[in-house]
Amino acid sequence: MKLPNTAHTSRPWRIHEIAPDFRLYDVWALPTPGGPDDFPRLVQRTAGGDTANNPSPIARALFAIRWKLGALLGWDSAGTGVGSRVPTLRDRLPDDLRDGPSGPEFERLPFRPVYLTNDEWAAEMANSTVHAVMHMSWVPDGAGGHRGQMAVLVKPNGLFGRAYMAAIAPFRHVFVYPPLMRGIGEAWRTKPAA
Repeated sequence: MKLPNTAHTSRPWRIHEIAPDFRLYDVWALPTPGGPDDFPRLVQRTAGGDTANNPSPIARALFAIRWKLGALLGWDSAGTGVGSRVPTLRDRLPDDLRDGPSGPEFERLPFRPVYLTNDEWAAEMANSTVHAVMHMSWVPDGAGGHRGQMAVLVKPNGLFGRAYMAAIAPFRHVFVYPPLMRGIGEAWRTKPAA
């Protein structure tokens, strides 16, 4: 379920001090009910995710088109990524986060882990359109349990990046995120923790 931005901005997440120049685009409640110690399970599942596993055939097709366009137009070339076009957010980390774990490497998605705490995890990716952060957190659900929450923070690359984000907004909100949330919930309920 999509949440108001305040569901993210009102919490004392460390990402606020690290990426204040990024715009918050989306906040989603994840259908991942659990206890206070289940956040590592969510982190591992996220790192093992793949756009090809989205339960929606429309979303899978949109991702496939995006990856093909990126390859054809050079949007995702090595020179556009983290450490090339943009410095990694790890360079901004305070000592306690820099010296701590960054979290697992992604198996198939183009993200790099930035930092991991007991209740939040940030990962970044960049291409010629944006520098983006996926912020995963573990929050009380108001009923005595916990659940995951995902925030997407983006720093568009100039006018082209802003136009790109505006163009894909309806696709993200209608075709990509809702089925993705349903798929996350189904996997969380039916597959045991690794």
